[in-house]
Amino acid sequence: MHTRYLAIGAVAMAALFTAYAAFYAVTTPAQQMGPGMGGQPAVNPTPPVKGLYKGREIQFIHTEASDAQVAGMLTRMMGPKVFAVPSLAKIPNSLLADVYVFTNGVKGDGPFGFQVDVFDSVPGKTRYTPLRAVTLVTWRSGTKPRPLRSVEEIQRALRENEVTVNRPGIVVNMPIIAWPDGRR
Repeated sequence: MHTRYLAIGAVAMAALFTAYAAFYAVTTPAQQMGPGMGGQPAVNPTPPVKGLYKGREIQFIHTEASDAQVAGMLTRMMGPKVFAVPSLAKIPNSLLADVYVFTNGVKGDGPFGFQVDVFDSVPGKTRYTPLRAVTLVTWRSGTKPRPLRSVEEIQRALRENEVTVNRPGIVVNMPIIAWPDGRR
């Protein structure tokens, strides 16, 4: 008889534990697990930013910039904190890829409120590196801005004297996380 009461008690405890586990799972918000140490929850993960490569959408993140003002602007734009690392500006141009950033023209989600950035390479291509030399693209007054979706379109607009380009010596670490036919 005593064994029967133990079995009933064990079943009741198991039912209570199962009910508690189900209640906990339903009422506790899920935590996003990051690639951090020991499977710790990710803290304020960096949101992806949209850009273009050869007319197709890519996604990337900003992690560091050689200029403190640029780091601050990128932090305000997307968060979390983009760190200023002045030594990035000392990297030789031969080790950098290019990113084209628009200072005026077609309104959009770029850092200055105009069209998104255009990249010259993606992972798997010979020139790919996450370290980008910033090239500012500005539409000349008197021209009709339009979206430029590739480096080739930017170069054509430059040849036709529609835009100017300026490389201010700023380097930004911009790893690409999704690109045509690939992702991390």
